[in-house]
Amino acid sequence: MNTNPRNALNFSGGPGALPETVLQQLEQAILSVPEVSLSILGISHRSDFFAAVVAEAEDNIRTLLGLTDDYQVLLLQGGATQQFSMVPMTLLHGDTPPADYLHTGYWSGKALPEARLAGPIRVAWSGEASGFHHLPSEDELGLSPDAPYLHYVSNETVEGLQFQRVVGLEGVPRVCDMSSDFLSKPCEADRFALIYAHAQKNIGPAGVTVVVIHNDVIAQVPEGLPSFLDYRVQAKAHSNFNTPPVFAIYTVLLVTRWLLHDIGGLAAMAQINQTKAATLYAALEASAGFYRGWAATADRSLMNVAFNLPTPALEQQFLAEARAAGFSGLNGHRAIGGLRASIYNALALPAVEKLVGFMADFQRQVR
Repeated sequence: MNTNPRNALNFSGGPGALPETVLQQLEQAILSVPEVSLSILGISHRSDFFAAVVAEAEDNIRTLLGLTDDYQVLLLQGGATQQFSMVPMTLLHGDTPPADYLHTGYWSGKALPEARLAGPIRVAWSGEASGFHHLPSEDELGLSPDAPYLHYVSNETVEGLQFQRVVGLEGVPRVCDMSSDFLSKPCEADRFALIYAHAQKNIGPAGVTVVVIHNDVIAQVPEGLPSFLDYRVQAKAHSNFNTPPVFAIYTVLLVTRWLLHDIGGLAAMAQINQTKAATLYAALEASAGFYRGWAATADRSLMNVAFNLPTPALEQQFLAEARAAGFSGLNGHRAIGGLRASIYNALALPAVEKLVGFMADFQRQVR
């Protein structure tokens, strides 16, 4: 099998790195999946083989999250962006009070205008005025017990902010966009009514979105929705309502196998991710202000480390030298600029250690 060393140093915010063992299996599968002797790119979505792929992927996600039979696991298309609309189309109808939304960064902000097209919402907290450098404490939240649901993003990819707790009032259904930290750690899934996560961070390539949805939410789907946007239809079809992204779903299956059998589950994955993040944040703290973290210490993400250098010119020099050294994807998001190291599940500790060494060398060189 051919391997590319740059895969091991892919710090991109998304699509992110995939485990090396998964890449090797995909290389073979593109030529011929062993079970059927066909390329994964040419296997029918109506075949028994693909039905088994979907079933195992769903079962693996159930096992990893400890889901009960009260939940359905869907493998949909449209990314998290489609869920920005599907959620309010399902839960905001009739004379419902406003849903509560938390505006904690770039991606939670993207959900707001889409939700407003479907019905009333209320921004219960926004960090926009303070530049999205921190997340709300419990005392800052003014949540409504009458809201039909609470929507929030568990990990803001752009700013590197992550909730280290489950937010919300008991009795109010929680809807959470976990796109950038799904399956990176245990998440108390049974406390959520609906979780969605596009795959291109921790669990696969772009093209598939995992939706974990409680049966009570499915029961609330109103009549008259387009079939493609109806969770009932998608659940009944077992994520095969129309031609699904076969390759992307097959990759999700391989990643869930890796998490279960190679890593040993989400608690073990969380320990690895904590070690990677601690290593990188320690480098920021040891730099005497040369590397300046974006997020407040208490809200630092284990997935995305956003930071700045003293000047934009130094940031561009850093990026150029990092690329020459084999690192990829360290540029910050266009919304805030700067730098960002995304350390998703498949990004191994040795890659973080190599980046930390490069950062120390760069600081010595320019000072």
